[in-house]
Amino acid sequence: MRIGPIVLDTPVVLAPMAGVTNAPFRRLCRRHGAGLYVSEMITARAYVEGNAKTMRLASFDEDEPLRSIQLYGIDPVNVGEAVRRLVEADHVDHIDLNFGCPAPKVTRNGGGAALPVRRRLLRDIIRAAVANAGTTPVTAKFRMGIDDDHMTFLDTGRIAEDEGIAAIALHARTATQLYSGEARWAAIAELKAAVRTIPVLGNGDIWEATDALAMVDATGCDGVVVGRGCLGRPWLFRDLVAAFAGESVPAPPTLGEVCDTMIEHVDLLQAWAGDWLSIREFRKHTGWYLKGYPVGSEVRRELNQLRSREQLVDTLRRLDPNTVMTAEGPRAKRGHQNGPRAVALPEHWFELADSEDALPAGAESTSSGG
Repeated sequence: MRIGPIVLDTPVVLAPMAGVTNAPFRRLCRRHGAGLYVSEMITARAYVEGNAKTMRLASFDEDEPLRSIQLYGIDPVNVGEAVRRLVEADHVDHIDLNFGCPAPKVTRNGGGAALPVRRRLLRDIIRAAVANAGTTPVTAKFRMGIDDDHMTFLDTGRIAEDEGIAAIALHARTATQLYSGEARWAAIAELKAAVRTIPVLGNGDIWEATDALAMVDATGCDGVVVGRGCLGRPWLFRDLVAAFAGESVPAPPTLGEVCDTMIEHVDLLQAWAGDWLSIREFRKHTGWYLKGYPVGSEVRRELNQLRSREQLVDTLRRLDPNTVMTAEGPRAKRGHQNGPRAVALPEHWFELADSEDALPAGAESTSSGG
């Protein structure tokens, strides 16, 4: 699959996830196969203003072959300036625009999944990003719409194509759904039929490598975006490489292999963020790593209150390294499962679809991160 000048041998993209897809996690995923590994979202204004946390989130390992960053903003001026600075500093090889985040703190300001309602503003943001990107490819990720009565994905796809976006990705849920229910892959097929000149990637409910093949077969999409399915399972990318190559998918790792990866993940986080922040950051990962393995509630509770690397090592040593994943483990859902829920929107948002009216006051965030 080609995204502008970037050629991916395996048509797989790691979805940007706040608090997850930082440099350490990307390193673990990247080890398992070719693909495009996107950073967690950064805010355009925060990058322009040099916010310290944002600059750390925007950092890459020296050996990352493709430096991919997701950018969020609702002011075309800030988005354009952030793209210009990223490109002129030779800091990125790919930029993804976020039009799909359903978090209330984002949508109530008109950003993320709320933004495609404002078609003119959407076009202005995309135009500003592409104009300042030069030869660096810009892509966009979005949802089906606010809810079933306000679908925007076809208009969004056509606008993106018109304005020079290199590829688009659809999370086949509405913002109201959040992460509940089933992803509606039929919408991906609709988008693929409506957009003729750029790749269309599908996102939603890829828990196993076979799901990716099924999505491509069902929708005709050019590639897949993997989010929650890889939480605690960076080796899912190994499985995806095998599946797309027509090879047998390896068996899940033993619990001993999982424990080794957990310790390495903590070590990478400590080198990246320091001792205490890394331990606090890692707590949420422990449940994802152990999902599908018969590990007692006492161990899970202890790891959920983790306070040091030493505690992690001591706790994991009590587990049988030869334990294998249960038959249901590979399809065990990870990460957010909340929803449905009404979407927080600025006042009169639907009435402003093609308006040039000003943005909501205080809409642009001065920091990044979940």
